[in-house]
Amino acid sequence: MDARLTVENLSTSFPTPGGLVRSVADVSFSIQPGRTTALVGESGSGKSVTSLTLMRLLPKTANARVTGRANFVTREGRMVDLLSLSEGEMRALRGNQLAMIFQEPMTSLNPVFTIGEQIAESIRLHKGLGRAAALADARRMLDLVEIPAAAQRLHEYPHQLSGGMRQRVMIALAMACDPTLLIADEPTTALDVTIQAQILMLMRRLQAETGMSILFITHNLGVVAHHADDVAVMYAGRVVESAPVRPLFAEPAHPYTRGLLSCLPARARLPGQPRPRRLFAIRGQVSSPLAPPPGCAFEPRCDLAIAACRAAVPPLVATGPGTQARCIRVPSMEVAA
Repeated sequence: MDARLTVENLSTSFPTPGGLVRSVADVSFSIQPGRTTALVGESGSGKSVTSLTLMRLLPKTANARVTGRANFVTREGRMVDLLSLSEGEMRALRGNQLAMIFQEPMTSLNPVFTIGEQIAESIRLHKGLGRAAALADARRMLDLVEIPAAAQRLHEYPHQLSGGMRQRVMIALAMACDPTLLIADEPTTALDVTIQAQILMLMRRLQAETGMSILFITHNLGVVAHHADDVAVMYAGRVVESAPVRPLFAEPAHPYTRGLLSCLPARARLPGQPRPRRLFAIRGQVSSPLAPPPGCAFEPRCDLAIAACRAAVPPLVATGPGTQARCIRVPSMEVAA
């Protein structure tokens, strides 16, 4: 089956007074129809910049330098490179076949327009409906995301809704035009655990009903374990490991991935031990993007590092069927492009 989105060697850099900051470096991954791929990593690893680059939403004032390809298969079966489309062509896809849920719905929704007006605007733009028909469709979307009293909420403003309801509105806005690819950038941030679970189950149900693909950006490995099909782990702007979710959790190959999983409280209790051991913490901090270390970016924090790790950036190597890692210390079958 052809991938819905194939990202090849994506790099995004920003000029700063201190030098060029390479926030995303040679990132490659793909998302199959109807599947969820999770981008995982610490804050500052390049996850959100990757999503904003794909959506072409980086601020013009940032003067970002973008290279690589992002091949997207449209609803009509046509393959286009998102990074080379004109702004008009991209605007026709964005909000229509491509949609995004942002981290904080209160800052993403316009405070001076009602919920109904904001959803209806996208429907009118991409579906060509009149105002009354678009508002009726907006109400249907609020019902779809299980917002109670949808007819009333349609005429309310963002500040009148709870955080969970605002996030449901963001999902309704993203789903209004039946996108084939949804990018969810930490969609449950700042929500309590119960509401998080409701939002995640809602996204899973909508995916099952529509067959859309999801790029799920998060640092919550528990969410990844239950809601992702495939995982790409990012560190310092690069993908350091990629695998289907079960092999990654069962046998992580990269030292950084193993460190992240060891930080989970559930793994603090070893079999046969009456009391849990202390939580593991990855030592040190992520290097400054203005002064990255030579070779492997994780080398200064890695307990397995050797002198060769500082010689060059390691390539992605195949560590098993469908799994890859960027580390010279893991067994490899072949070098992956």
